[in-house]
Amino acid sequence: MISLVVLAFLALAGYRGTQLVVHDSLLDPVRARIDAWQQKRPTSAYREAVVTLISCVYCTGWWVSGALLATWLHVTGTWGDAPILVHGIEWLAVAGGAVLLNRWDDERKADG
Repeated sequence: MISLVVLAFLALAGYRGTQLVVHDSLLDPVRARIDAWQQKRPTSAYREAVVTLISCVYCTGWWVSGALLATWLHVTGTWGDAPILVHGIEWLAVAGGAVLLNRWDDERKADG
């Protein structure tokens, strides 16, 4: 199982990765192209799901956190150190930490 320090590290990285995908201007052109692609067939459930995935901090945060955790476990060679269920719980913990940071950031922006 990952340590609390690694959990915090991955949660911070998950928060930042989520911000990059959902909000940062660096990816505005990519999001605009995806939105234009979706507008060509607005009734397409698949296209709507892709747009939702890149615009929802919860959806994006879930997948970004999972990718970060899987990468961390693979690079550190700790993938086989615990049952898959434990890694699933770790994924929930990393995504939960990242979303708490996103919510705090959103509330901070709303207050100021």
